[in-house]
Amino acid sequence: MSIKNCFENILTNLNKQKQKEFKNNPMHTVFQRELKPEIERLVKEYDVSLLYKVNASIGNGNWADVPWLSILNTQITATTQSGIYPVYLFKADSSGIYLCLIQGSTALKENYKPKKNYLDEGQRRKNLLLSKYPELKSWNTHSIDLQSKTDLGKSYEDTTIASKYYPAENIPSDEELKQDLYFLLEIYQRMKQDILQLDQISFTPKNNDLFPDETMNTIHISATRIPKPFLILAGISGTGKTRFVREQAKMSKQGESDNYLLVPVRPDWHEPSDLLGYSSRLSGKDEYIITPFLKFMVQAWQEIAKYQADLNAEFSLETLQQIRPFWLCLDEMNLAPVEQYFADYLAILETREWKTQGNNFVYACDAILHQDLFTQFEKLAYDLGLEKDSALYRYFSQNGIPLPFNLIVAGTVNMDETTHGFSRKVLDRALSFDFSEFYPNDFGDYFTQSTQNKALTYPIYSHAQHCVDQNQENIQKSITFLTAVNEVLGHTPFKLAYRALNELLLAVHSFNPENDETLQAVWDDFLMMKVLPRIEGDMDKLASKSDDEKSILAELSEILTAHLGEIWGEEKNRPDLWRETKENRIKCRTELKLGYMINKLERVGFTSFWQ
Repeated sequence: MSIKNCFENILTNLNKQKQKEFKNNPMHTVFQRELKPEIERLVKEYDVSLLYKVNASIGNGNWADVPWLSILNTQITATTQSGIYPVYLFKADSSGIYLCLIQGSTALKENYKPKKNYLDEGQRRKNLLLSKYPELKSWNTHSIDLQSKTDLGKSYEDTTIASKYYPAENIPSDEELKQDLYFLLEIYQRMKQDILQLDQISFTPKNNDLFPDETMNTIHISATRIPKPFLILAGISGTGKTRFVREQAKMSKQGESDNYLLVPVRPDWHEPSDLLGYSSRLSGKDEYIITPFLKFMVQAWQEIAKYQADLNAEFSLETLQQIRPFWLCLDEMNLAPVEQYFADYLAILETREWKTQGNNFVYACDAILHQDLFTQFEKLAYDLGLEKDSALYRYFSQNGIPLPFNLIVAGTVNMDETTHGFSRKVLDRALSFDFSEFYPNDFGDYFTQSTQNKALTYPIYSHAQHCVDQNQENIQKSITFLTAVNEVLGHTPFKLAYRALNELLLAVHSFNPENDETLQAVWDDFLMMKVLPRIEGDMDKLASKSDDEKSILAELSEILTAHLGEIWGEEKNRPDLWRETKENRIKCRTELKLGYMINKLERVGFTSFWQ
């Protein structure tokens, strides 16, 4: 069926079909098997690089007020929630179709609240792109009218950059439709770098330059805010774990090179002073011996103080978007017992607290270095690079040195006979990445890289209760899911508590899934980071409560087959939330890892997450 015929068929019959049951409705076939393949064919004729992904939707479980078909350049964005992309929008009353260049409204809403802020930011981006690509002005650059009564439908109207309208009674020929699409794709391709730069900078009224100075102090507004600022990167030697941390720091350094520190861990470290420093009288007088770790923490605080001198006051979201993350890499972290030399950090990490009031944030954290040390050791301020008349020094003198909220600690880990294992105390406080699963080495990409790791940044929420704008349906689904998992683990030492639930809900908030498939992808990654790394033992330890012949791993597999139904199975896959790739599709990570753990338990009588 031609595109013109598909459009006419949809506009003629959609409203009638909306009166009928959504499930198995023939309109699914029109969108997914007739219109979508035709658009994919045209896109492939235009560009055979396979960088484009075509998605179409008439709703997710219920009818969408405004059905759509999007065309995403995966080097720009892999989701309709962010970035900029072409899209066909079908008016709610089926009176016509818009072909638009549109901005993903979800990311704008997340980063610019309240509504006025995100509308202003969307308009600013629109104006910048229209000034650089004036040929778009041959189309409509004013607001569109989708006749929508839903917030989502209205958000499309708010974030459109340029559009062309096709009324139902006068759909043009296939050739004209093709030329219009190619006109938009050609501009879209040319503006790729400009769009990516828009996603890297946070515009303010004082910054209207599309190509700002290299030293501008801003971070990626599209960066993923991780639920916890402590990462464990586990994998065999040579996979790029340390390089990953360095590259993450580079993504947000904005012309400065002070936001990354590599600290090689020594096998003889056994107490916190190895990282935090200690007092000494070897010189004949009391002095505090500082460490690179301690000095780096102070540098992270100095970054914060550049934007807000009063550290007890509220931080605006705009200010937080300008403060860079500081990445500390503990190389070969488990060469020494982590529970010993990292004990103070692990304890203080759990005292971090963000309080929110609308679009403002207040941060509090216990001190990892006591304020009395500044009185006891006169040279300490000088050694740490602090001016005694500075607001930061006064803050430390009164409060000690808390963990800076923009500090992200990433430990690289090899699990072999030369290293130490991790207790559940450590694993409960970290996000554990099986590096070969999340960031696999593809030899075929060695010279021509087709994968880009997504930028990560520090969290600005500590408790899911404060994420008031969360999708309540996703929250309830996530609680039901984790309850089912915990029923399997309930009689074991691997049982989950409130901390796990809180971090799952923070992850759901961070990724803001728009459908069940993406929501289950968030759950899948949570299981890989927070649940499976805690499980290890022999058959006696892992025996099921209901069946001694069955392990809890087998029971988990049965539960997850039902709860991860959108992504679990040989023929199914899921979106990759941590990397940008051509396909942006991967197999369910938990399904593969559980299979490995069950197989190992059956073969050798013992299993663990780590390889």
